[in-house]
Amino acid sequence: MEEAAAKREAARRIPLSAEEVRLRRERDSLELSRTRVRTDLEAATDPRRRGQLEAALHFLEEKIARLGNPRLDNQ
Repeated sequence: MEEAAAKREAARRIPLSAEEVRLRRERDSLELSRTRVRTDLEAATDPRRRGQLEAALHFLEEKIARLGNPRLDNQ
């Protein structure tokens, strides 16, 4: 919680371009989805469902990695 508050505070001090804002929102959305998929994966018992969730997790992690931006990652 404190880390998230510190990131928000740092973000307020550095003006972001419209593209940086868009990328941050997309990354936040992907990270939220990844959290949900991980939670669902922990509870899933059906092998087919687990496979779907593992594929989704892989996709989300790749997409998050492609969005990597040092300016956004350091906040």
